[in-house]
Amino acid sequence: MKVETIIKELDLEFPRTFAMDWDNPGLQVGSSRKEVKKVLVALDATNEVIEECIAWHADLLLTHHPLLLSGIRQINDGSMHGRKVLMLAENGIAHYAMHTNYDAAKMAELAGARLHLQNQVPLEQTGCVDGVPYGIGCIGEFEMELTAQECCQLVKEAFQLPHVRLFGKKETKIKKAAVCPGSGKSMIGEALAGGAQIYITGDIGHHDGLDAMDQGLSIIDAGHYGIEQIFIPHMEAWMKTHFGELEVKRAKQGEPFEVI
Repeated sequence: MKVETIIKELDLEFPRTFAMDWDNPGLQVGSSRKEVKKVLVALDATNEVIEECIAWHADLLLTHHPLLLSGIRQINDGSMHGRKVLMLAENGIAHYAMHTNYDAAKMAELAGARLHLQNQVPLEQTGCVDGVPYGIGCIGEFEMELTAQECCQLVKEAFQLPHVRLFGKKETKIKKAAVCPGSGKSMIGEALAGGAQIYITGDIGHHDGLDAMDQGLSIIDAGHYGIEQIFIPHMEAWMKTHFGELEVKRAKQGEPFEVI
C-alpha cells in the first residue's frame, strides 16, 4: 500500500481543509508513492521517535504535531530540523502529520467524551459541514455539579495523569467546562465568553492563570502532552481498523519532562 492511498483515506475523515491557516499538516518528508507495511504513531517526531522508527524499520511515521511547522531554508546536518529530515529520508521513512485538522475533526470530541461532557459545542468554531459546526476545543456541561477538586480528579483519571495544576479554589462549584487539548492560553477569552466555569487545557503561564482567576474562571493545566496524548491510541486503533494489512504500533513516547 502506498502513502498516497493512506493519505486519501485520512483526508476523508480528518480533512486538511479543517486546519488553521498558520498550520502545516500533511506529508512532511518522503514520497507519496512510498510503499508502506509498518506505521509508527506518535505525538511528536522527536529524535527518540525517529530512532525507534529506524530500529523497527517503519515505513511511515504518523504524528499529531508537524515536524516542519515554521519555514526551513536549508536541509543539512547543521540544524535540528535538518538532521531529523535527513534521518527520515536516508532511512526511507515518510512522515505525515495531522494537527489542527485533527483537532477540529476529532480531538475535541474525544477529550469531551473522556470527561463525559454533555451538550458539547466548539470552543472556537472554525467551520461548518452540513449544518454541523466544527472547531478547536469544546464547551459542555457535567451531568452533575462538581467541585474544582473533583474536576481535577476526573481529569487525572480520564487522561491517566499523575498530577495536574489548578488555578482557583478547590471548593469552587463547577457545572460548565471548556476543554482545549494542547496549548490553550490564547483561548481563555473564548472560555470566558462561552460561560465556562473551569477551563481544562495545557501550557498555562503564571500570569495567564492569575488573570483568569480574577475574571472568575478556574483553570486545570493538564499539560500539553497530557491531553493530546489521546491522539496516539485513537489513531493506532483507527489505522488498524481501516488498514488491516498494515502493521501499526504506538511509539514508546511519554511526558517529555519529569517532576522531581
